[in-house]
Amino acid sequence: MLQKTLKMAKKVYLDHGATTPVDAEVVEAMQPYFTEKFGNASSIHCFGKVARDALEKSREIIAWKINAEKDEIIFTSGGSESNNLAIKGVLFANKEKNHIITSKIEHPAVLQTCQALENGFSVTYLDVDAGGLVDLKKLEEAITDKTALVSIMHANNEIGVIQDIRTIGEICKRHNVLFHTDAVQSFTKVPIDVKDINVDLISLSSHKMHGPKGIGALFIKKGTELQKQNQGGHQELDLRAGTENISGIVGFAKAVELASDDHVAQMQELRDKFIDKILKEISDTTLNGGREERLCNNVNITFKFIEGEGLLLHLDAHGIAVSTGSACTSQSLEPSHVLLAIGLKHEDAHGAIRFTLGKENTQEELDYTFEKLKEAVKNLRKISPLAK
Repeated sequence: MLQKTLKMAKKVYLDHGATTPVDAEVVEAMQPYFTEKFGNASSIHCFGKVARDALEKSREIIAWKINAEKDEIIFTSGGSESNNLAIKGVLFANKEKNHIITSKIEHPAVLQTCQALENGFSVTYLDVDAGGLVDLKKLEEAITDKTALVSIMHANNEIGVIQDIRTIGEICKRHNVLFHTDAVQSFTKVPIDVKDINVDLISLSSHKMHGPKGIGALFIKKGTELQKQNQGGHQELDLRAGTENISGIVGFAKAVELASDDHVAQMQELRDKFIDKILKEISDTTLNGGREERLCNNVNITFKFIEGEGLLLHLDAHGIAVSTGSACTSQSLEPSHVLLAIGLKHEDAHGAIRFTLGKENTQEELDYTFEKLKEAVKNLRKISPLAK
């Protein structure tokens, strides 16, 4: 019965924070590198040269987008690997400093990496305010002469809050501390100019911006010492062993080329209308995270007195895809660590839904979503033991 309902339902995808559909032009650009241009970029014959040329052209495109130098970009399997390489690479390369500073709302790829390092390194986890922002004064106070790295994400994957990485970079520079930022969610949505801000390492990913999965990049500022984390070859400036995923890299670069400020403006306009409509017409709702410094496509709302999972399933039955937290933790029964960090009670954190828009979404789709959302909230509150 559920399958029949899903086939009949209108399909609306509002979970772009988890992953995005691959753009048709990206697929087209990738296709030749599965067939006639299949060479290994490390080979010196003509097949390898074609692959190497595509690799280096793609590297130039990624570098251009953040105003970096070509040889400051290495390709990885995605944001999680980039985060691991940045954090472990810096700490293991530094023989004199053993302290890292991060925040309590980082992606698990940063938090769990830091937790795994606690056996040999000292880690400070900074609190955030109700809007999700790091206290810059507390950050500076946490720096010691043993601090090797500060890792603070650019934009949060759950609540979309954008940190002041310019000021964080200035603080790190004053204290001669390296600065890493996870920009997986913000890349192509928020301008990044590495010559204008003091940042030493930036993690990037393709599949959050209509590129393929399984490919990412790490910006490494010239002069930054990093210890290789996997052995086996000299690829990627001898920092990441393994045959390069040329088709994925080409697709990543094409997605970057297709990214547009017009798409950002379109998503932001739809986002604002959607937030206003929910907060105005559905009672006992709260926007999670600050409104101003927020990703153009992120809407994270707590619907009090109901379980977010129930709301998600109701919307899914009507063909609407959303999430109850980050995709990496959405199968967990524990409340979001991000929502708890900004001060939500457990029961309110459990009632949160994340809507993340993409460039293909329309006002008609959001109107349909709101109609089904309002209906679901009303019905679920009728049967909720938490309702007033």
